[in-house]
Amino acid sequence: MTVSPVKLYPEENPKGSTNVILTHFSTAVLLALCFAVCKSYQYSPLALHATECALLLEGPPGRTSVFDYSLNALRGGSLGYEGPHTCITYDAVNQAYILSRKRIHVVQSKSHEWQPEEIATVGELLLDMSISLAKTYGLSYEDVEKGLPLIDTSKTLVREVCPPFLSNVECRPGKYRRYDGLCTNLLHPTWGATMTPFTRLVGPLYADGITAPRISVTGNQLPLPRIVSRVVHPDEGFHDHAGTVMVVAWGQFMDHDYTLTATPLDPLNRNEPEECCHRPPHLKNPYCLEIEIPQDDYFYHKHGVRCQDFVRGFPAIRPGCRLGSRSQFNTLTGVIDANTVYGVSEKFARSLRAGYGGLLRMNPAFSEYGLKDLLPLKLDIPDEGCTRPNRSMYCFEAGEIRVNEQLVLACMHTLMAREHNRVAHALSQINPHWDDETLYQESRRIVIAEVQHVTYNEFLPIILGKEVMHKFGLLLQKEGYWNGYDPEVNPNVIDAFAAAAYRFGHSLLPTAVERWSKAHKFIASKRLSDLIRQPYDLYRAGVLDEYFMGLMNQVAQAMDDSVTQEVTNHLFKKIGARFGLDLASFNMQRGREFGLPGYMEFRKFCGLPGADTFEELFGTMTNETINRYSSIYEHPSDVDLWSGGVSERPLPGSMVGPTFACIIATQFSYSRRGDRFWYELADQPSSFTPEQLQEIRKARLSRLICDNTDLIDTIQVYPMVLPDHEINPRVPCRSGILPGVDLTKWAEFPTVSTGPGLVGNIASGTIYDGIGK
Repeated sequence: MTVSPVKLYPEENPKGSTNVILTHFSTAVLLALCFAVCKSYQYSPLALHATECALLLEGPPGRTSVFDYSLNALRGGSLGYEGPHTCITYDAVNQAYILSRKRIHVVQSKSHEWQPEEIATVGELLLDMSISLAKTYGLSYEDVEKGLPLIDTSKTLVREVCPPFLSNVECRPGKYRRYDGLCTNLLHPTWGATMTPFTRLVGPLYADGITAPRISVTGNQLPLPRIVSRVVHPDEGFHDHAGTVMVVAWGQFMDHDYTLTATPLDPLNRNEPEECCHRPPHLKNPYCLEIEIPQDDYFYHKHGVRCQDFVRGFPAIRPGCRLGSRSQFNTLTGVIDANTVYGVSEKFARSLRAGYGGLLRMNPAFSEYGLKDLLPLKLDIPDEGCTRPNRSMYCFEAGEIRVNEQLVLACMHTLMAREHNRVAHALSQINPHWDDETLYQESRRIVIAEVQHVTYNEFLPIILGKEVMHKFGLLLQKEGYWNGYDPEVNPNVIDAFAAAAYRFGHSLLPTAVERWSKAHKFIASKRLSDLIRQPYDLYRAGVLDEYFMGLMNQVAQAMDDSVTQEVTNHLFKKIGARFGLDLASFNMQRGREFGLPGYMEFRKFCGLPGADTFEELFGTMTNETINRYSSIYEHPSDVDLWSGGVSERPLPGSMVGPTFACIIATQFSYSRRGDRFWYELADQPSSFTPEQLQEIRKARLSRLICDNTDLIDTIQVYPMVLPDHEINPRVPCRSGILPGVDLTKWAEFPTVSTGPGLVGNIASGTIYDGIGK
């Protein structure tokens, strides 16, 4: 057997890359090797030769490319692969890479922290390669979804551009979790990490099978999102449950712990570009997917609005830089880690710290009145996510950039930043020998545990109901450790959760946000649209407490298909403007560009009956809603997931219907079972002692509010539910009914030398002053 070196198109190699040396085997040996190591949807474990099968696909007839045909002819072998299968060689993958590099400009990160824009260029390259291979080999949907991701691109030229944090991560167990979520799973380091793709429960449905937004099952276009919004989701303002606006507040705070889709941002103010609707095609952002407004729209036609700006999410890089259809990526982490308070990068987290006492930076705006601090001013990019009436007015800075999205959210951020500093101060009294880093990390660890506990103990039971929580294993233990961690569970955020199901809260939004006095009396209200990106009311002393009193006393809208006009006509309204954007349309456009299958596919995934006619939906939602759907959609399978999900009748004891309950419960199950740092776990470096864990279990949202506000002195036990004399009474903050977390369980007594050969313990009573001695 002769072996001769052959250069592969050296003139086409990217500048600075190394020429690829191929070795020429006889065709018979090549095919024997390929069949020995490749089976259907399996990649070769050892790519000894570039002509080896990177992927062998079943299904006649055998397909090959002009490239493979020419290369084999050049070598004097068979004119292409003529077997019953399709063999995609590493040669062909490299050729696709070379051609894609000519079309796509890949940006290599100049720092250790890859930015979304940099990751997107590699994502575009991999997507372009996937499209090229799919066209060349006539790949089916199954080939693209299940075959292409199996190709080991580390054996190809792709390794030149693959970000190191996605392909070669070394983890060491430690007590404190990383900010970026890497190494949450020691076996799969990228699971749950920032900048990784959303997880799919159901395969995507792109119009072209790989990247184009979803269309109707009939092959026609879907109804315009704005038509669905105005026909199916009018503002009818029902209230039929005992949930307060605090449910919405905590829900959005948790949403911003979970998901932020990576999209193009304006380089100046870091907001999404407003250059889709009013620019010619050659000047638009290439990610524009603007939302068309019908000419006869009952609201927007009065203002001459025919279009709303919208941009697609960046294409993701799969772990290992694998190929496949378009997927989007999350700039946050898939686990509950209070990144709303601390951020998702070490550099940003350090910028939020005071640098002493384990404290976060705050703004002592009301120190002369003896009131608690506000969040620090946002000075670096002051217009990011903020509508400023003048240049002297500033919004707030916190661990998550959307802190100013609406005033209620800024209240929640303020509460939890204050809680961190309260815990850090207490720990510094208990352990005066701890340094800034230890105080900060231990406080962070406690606050994350409190957020996890309140979410599963108070928030989810209201949203899902006890029956769903039991079915999905979400009920917390009352005592002892929980042993449910599973290293084979990926805690990444589910695409259907991020783009549809967890947006159920948009149905609960009130038209106005109320302020109440400490005596639980209504003071005033403000339109929701006037508080979006304008949190300036909080600069008035005592007003934050009044908003918290309002959150606990104001009933939320019903969970149904009705959505307030404050967000369907006035979202992100500019100062002085008479109209804004439509959040319902945004939700549906986001789902379509994600390639999310319709509502019906997720019903089937969740074990619920499907429907081939609109009549078969009777009983699932109101008859009026079904009639509205049949008037605008061609087929029940076309109904958008967000729209169908919020329209379902809620399950007994739940705020959501069965489809959203299934998706939301699946996500929270993944987030608990897939988190090595989960607060209930034993035998981890991060585990709490049994005594500390029992203290964490005392954490309540009512206690957090009592401890971190100034004027509130009575509160219902569960603030997400309206007060009730019997089952949810108002109680004094100072009563023993709302016990706090006893932080003395974190006391650490270092050993010190008390003389030659003698060792003693530091145990001074002064350590416990003011900390529940």
